[in-house]
Amino acid sequence: MLNNASSHNQSRVLRLGQLVATPGAIMAMTAAGNDPAEFISRHRNGDWGDVPAEDWQANNDALLTANRVLSAYLLKDGTRVWVITEADRSATTILLPDEY
Repeated sequence: MLNNASSHNQSRVLRLGQLVATPGAIMAMTAAGNDPAEFISRHRNGDWGDVPAEDWQANNDALLTANRVLSAYLLKDGTRVWVITEADRSATTILLPDEY
């Protein structure tokens, strides 16, 4: 079962660190006409996108611990992108799953 934005954790804002994106993610977002700021905002504010319930909970738990946070979103053309914030909160990367 997938969660949606209405059930996201609004009590904490995720520290993102340096923002980066892979060349593949940049090309995919450009081709689909998506603004990466949308995904960064959703990720930062606890809307983990299209992830299973157990990953949603793991991300919520990671707001209180030093663990990695991974969100998944669909671009307008159906391409999946991931947004990953490192456990130490030094960086957040937008990438395609096959670039991981």
